Amino acid sequence: MDEETFVKVMVVDDSATIRRTAQTLLTKEGYAVVTAEDGFEALAKIVDHAPDLVLLDIMMPRLDGYQTCAVVKSNAAFRHIPVIMLSSKDGVFDKARGRLVGSEGFVSKPFTRDDLLEVIRQHQPQSTTVSI
Repeated sequence: MDEETFVKVMVVDDSATIRRTAQTLLTKEGYAVVTAEDGFEALAKIVDHAPDLVLLDIMMPRLDGYQTCAVVKSNAAFRHIPVIMLSSKDGVFDKARGRLVGSEGFVSKPFTRDDLLEVIRQHQPQSTTVSI
């Protein structure tokens, strides 16, 4: 399989444990993973790495997930990238606010391997889908 066929997922979370857990789970499933610890780092890495999908924590210092998502979605070069919000708060308000800033989905923490894989499969670009 060529490296170009990998779906590249960015995991943005201020918790090193969450980043490492998601990276390990997704790498085992054949995804290329880029991580960032906050919104500012994520924005820089989106430019450099052009991920196919972003998993974005809501509660982060400096630039939270809502703000980061709004910036991504306001940029014509990146608004096509699906953004999935991650949060330990899974109230209706949090989900609605995520939708308002442009997110395509929501995963509650703690998440399972199946939670991550399902949301990625739902939102990954069809051109990079690899059938096994």
